[in-house]
Amino acid sequence: MNSSRINSRGYVLKWGRCEAYAAVYPTVPDWVLNFSPLPSLSSPHRNLSAFPAAQSEHLQQKMSENGALPLRGKVLTVDTMNANVKKVDYAVRGPIVQRAVQIEKELKEGVKKPFEEVIKANIGDAHAMGQRPITFFRQVIALCTYPQLLDDNKFPEDAKNRARRILQSCGGNSIGAYTTSQGIDCVRHDVASYIQRRDGGIPSDPDNIYLTTGASDGIVTILKLLTAGEGRTRTGVMISIPQYPLYSASIAELGAVQINYYLNEEKCWSLDISELQRSLHAAREHCNPRVLCIINPGNPTGQVQSRQCIEDVIRFAAKENLFLMADEVYQDNVYAEGCEFHSFKKVLFEMGPEYSSKVELASFHSTSKCYMGECGFRGGYMEVINMDPEVKAQLTKLVSVRLCPPAPGQALMDLVVNSPQPGEPSYQTFMKERTAVLSALAEKAKLTEEILNTVPGISCNPVQGAMYSFPRITLPERAINEAKAKGQAPDMFYCMKLLEESGICLVPGSGFGQREGTYHFRMTILPPTDKLKIMLNKLKEFHQKFTQQYS
Repeated sequence: MNSSRINSRGYVLKWGRCEAYAAVYPTVPDWVLNFSPLPSLSSPHRNLSAFPAAQSEHLQQKMSENGALPLRGKVLTVDTMNANVKKVDYAVRGPIVQRAVQIEKELKEGVKKPFEEVIKANIGDAHAMGQRPITFFRQVIALCTYPQLLDDNKFPEDAKNRARRILQSCGGNSIGAYTTSQGIDCVRHDVASYIQRRDGGIPSDPDNIYLTTGASDGIVTILKLLTAGEGRTRTGVMISIPQYPLYSASIAELGAVQINYYLNEEKCWSLDISELQRSLHAAREHCNPRVLCIINPGNPTGQVQSRQCIEDVIRFAAKENLFLMADEVYQDNVYAEGCEFHSFKKVLFEMGPEYSSKVELASFHSTSKCYMGECGFRGGYMEVINMDPEVKAQLTKLVSVRLCPPAPGQALMDLVVNSPQPGEPSYQTFMKERTAVLSALAEKAKLTEEILNTVPGISCNPVQGAMYSFPRITLPERAINEAKAKGQAPDMFYCMKLLEESGICLVPGSGFGQREGTYHFRMTILPPTDKLKIMLNKLKEFHQKFTQQYS
């Protein structure tokens, strides 16, 4: 509306946010004019809360009598929003990464920096770091997405057979249709067969398999089922420190209680049962510990749990009546000599009925890590063991609320668990690509450890598995004091300076949790080998310069 009107003082009242005043008052009273620095009442002074209370109430009443909508503040504000959401923190995409994105834009705009590109080593996103997709996986996904390609002789027959089987299990033979909430039936059967092969013949029931939107979705869903109570009866969730921030963020969002147990950095980030016991005992003073979360191989610490350690954890969970959550998304990422991946389910059943019939377990896998690195497809699964049938029915109901996981992600998960076999046309190429990816990661894991340990003030444990190193850094007292004066964690201060001066994007250890008085950063080992060497050498130079500057 472009109309305006003149009040008794000759000021123009523009229709818009002020038209409500004009509708109520043909002549605007002095207290309105005194409140707003006119001549233009369309200026920003619009907040009724600034009016004297009696006059504000009078104005609201007049507006209501004249049929005008009363002026109100926003329904959703920081003060009225869900308080749990404000507690959520996710360092992997936090302030450092946001600044890195800004710097990338500045570089594109021609702003001069001491570097030519930002190297993002903050997140386990393999393809973003240049890893090539596995050919067979993309061939089948292409066929599923565009079935007309099934008539094209460029595609191998085993890829076509996989695509036909998946499409036949989809509504209307289309990957664009909703699937059942628990996931495509043939994919769940393939997942169960894969688990049975992986675990040496221990049976897996497809009805215990739930396909998920990445492993994260399954983890949050199980935590939702477990979160209950108020005050001292609130659910406590035991998580390793350092931890992957998905856990702390989800616990905060759900209103559960985070229970920290510390990994032993001096023993290559190993897990001590005595530390679990200490943590549990202390937590029982203020909450009800019900869940124990394990990440194996570890994120951000890169350790691989021994079989003995897994047995000890299972005994502890059985004794203390804890629900076990095993995050096993890095199960193919094992590099160190003498290390081997053992699934919690396999160890559980090999320990005999005393444990296998009692301990409740949910284990998780994903298409995003290992040799696949297909993060964007958001494919994953979880297997639940010994879950109460009535609770399982509630789980099925809960996942049905979101209809289904993305069908392309489900299809990709099927290919991970049903990859080319000896004698099939794609087998040799598939094995060559898979081996190349894992061999390169093993080489980069060793390279990262070796170079970082040549830097005075940096110590790095062996990267036994997963995709990350979590080195400890010694910071000068002056740097620590300056960081605190700025209201920053010292390792955040360090990582921000590293980004600004070297273009290297890492995540401070404070975003994952660490023992008081220690400082770390997490970096991925995913960049191509030549770029990783450049990054590690720049990091070395920066640390020496930083130490000298603040010593």
